[in-house]
Amino acid sequence: MDYRTRIRNMREDHDLTQAELGKLLHKSQQGYNHIETGRAELKIEDLVFLCRLYRVSADYLIGLVDEPVPYGYHSRKK
Repeated sequence: MDYRTRIRNMREDHDLTQAELGKLLHKSQQGYNHIETGRAELKIEDLVFLCRLYRVSADYLIGLVDEPVPYGYHSRKK
């Protein structure tokens, strides 16, 4: 699954609109829509914010793994 589909699914699972999430990311609804539709790239700082918001790893959000490992899980294991 590509990251655009994953971030859209996570947004919908958390009952957020594009406008609401855009506001949290200091973007317009259209600006956030451009990320989900591929017209704009997801910035690293926005990726980190989404990981913290949804409590999942970056690996999960960008589609490297299919298990939604909690954000910060690996750093707590050490």
